Amino acid sequence: MTKILAIAAVLTGALAIPAFAGEPTPAEEKYCDVDYRKYCNEDGIGSELLTLCMRQHGHELSPDCIKALEQAGELTPSEEADAKAHPLVAGP
Repeated sequence: MTKILAIAAVLTGALAIPAFAGEPTPAEEKYCDVDYRKYCNEDGIGSELLTLCMRQHGHELSPDCIKALEQAGELTPSEEADAKAHPLVAGP
């Protein structure tokens, strides 16, 4: 029961912030495809699970993907700053 409540709390928090929702922009499709396939390929496009997965791997996303997400308004200002300050993947 505790595990179910913890999952519900995480999902409720994910619903409160609009990120990775709906259809991806052309830039997101182009620049986040590799990141999606590498980290979150089991989560459906536009799903809340994809939102959670991409947030969990934020530091590992490519700089181009971060930029595409930023331009699409999919990241909060603090997420943008955090992802840019601590990248784990070098850009091309």
